Amino acid sequence: MTGPIGTGAAGTDPLETGPLVDPTSLPGWLDPLVRRTAEIGPGDLGRIPVPRVGGRPAAVLVLLAEDSRTGEPDVLLQVRSPALSSHPGQVCFPGGAVEDGDAGPVATALREAVEEVGIHADDVRPVAVLPQQYVPPSNFVVTPVLGYWERPGAVAPVDHRETVAVARVLLRVLADPPNRLIVRGPSGYLYPAFVVPGMLVWGFTGGLLAALLTMGGWAQPWEPAAEYDLDVARRLAERTEVIR
Repeated sequence: MTGPIGTGAAGTDPLETGPLVDPTSLPGWLDPLVRRTAEIGPGDLGRIPVPRVGGRPAAVLVLLAEDSRTGEPDVLLQVRSPALSSHPGQVCFPGGAVEDGDAGPVATALREAVEEVGIHADDVRPVAVLPQQYVPPSNFVVTPVLGYWERPGAVAPVDHRETVAVARVLLRVLADPPNRLIVRGPSGYLYPAFVVPGMLVWGFTGGLLAALLTMGGWAQPWEPAAEYDLDVARRLAERTEVIR
């Protein structure tokens, strides 16, 4: 593991980041990514600095598995309800705020995934903890947790007031240059983004996915043709057909 990184805004003890398991015990496609987590810092995942004080501690589960038909790696994504006050309608990883009974970010990420999409925590092997990232719109200081879904099962929104859709998306599809673009968010920031059938993945989730594709060796060379306004990019995602 790397050395302790102060949690700053999270207000908890220093957090160890890096692999939680021996990478050689994992499938070959996951080994390089988990090894790489021992070498990265916050700036490798995002450009917004984590504040030293303030912020709300949170965690997300980046859940990776193997497609049952092809054996290719995929990632679990969900779509938030458009009625929510925070990040309405956005595509995200399962996750949320730390609660008093949580024994660290891994526990938070697993609990939230159980509550939001109905996974069985015992089927998931936490394999790495990534450096914290700051999400200004919600004031969250987020710890991403990488999980290997050893025994994938059926998932679906548990509470439609929070989550309206769940999907497993092949990493190959996300890495395919025609499915990648740059989106200008409401604040003017430029975000890496992805279009998959009916979903625009951007913001914190898009940026983290882009970094993980590079770290894991899945990214392909690409040059963005243009910067898209958010509404235009959403309409583009709505017209995207099913990708195999």
